[in-house]
Amino acid sequence: MSQPIFPVVMVPEFIPDNAGYDTEYRRSAKWDPAVGDFVRDGSNRMVECDGRAAYSMWCFKIAQTERFRCLAYPDCIGIEMERALDNDDEKTVESMVQRTITEALMVNPRTEDVLDFEFTWEGDHMHCRFKVKGIGWDEEITVTI
Repeated sequence: MSQPIFPVVMVPEFIPDNAGYDTEYRRSAKWDPAVGDFVRDGSNRMVECDGRAAYSMWCFKIAQTERFRCLAYPDCIGIEMERALDNDDEKTVESMVQRTITEALMVNPRTEDVLDFEFTWEGDHMHCRFKVKGIGWDEEITVTI
């Protein structure tokens, strides 16, 4: 039997993107967004929160993080708020903000849906409020930025 002219390469089996994702809500250290630091008890130990509270805080922090700014985060983490706010038309800005927040939160396999965006304008300042539904939740969380 003769040797093949070209090498034979075995192609590995395709593994779907979501095959290894953990969708369980795990507890974490509690974060205080007003202070910008972890919550501590009287003994200066960090306070824990349940998985749903940790996921809620993750949603808030992702909606506050500008994409491509922090070298510690991969490029899929964060929103592109500066780019969205470059437009002059309020409806265009609202549409772009809704898109970038939705894309950023849908990266997490625990996110089922991002919905009910509400925008209020005070001169040049925009305030955004939206709801996030986690997988396996009956209720939604409300995030305000």
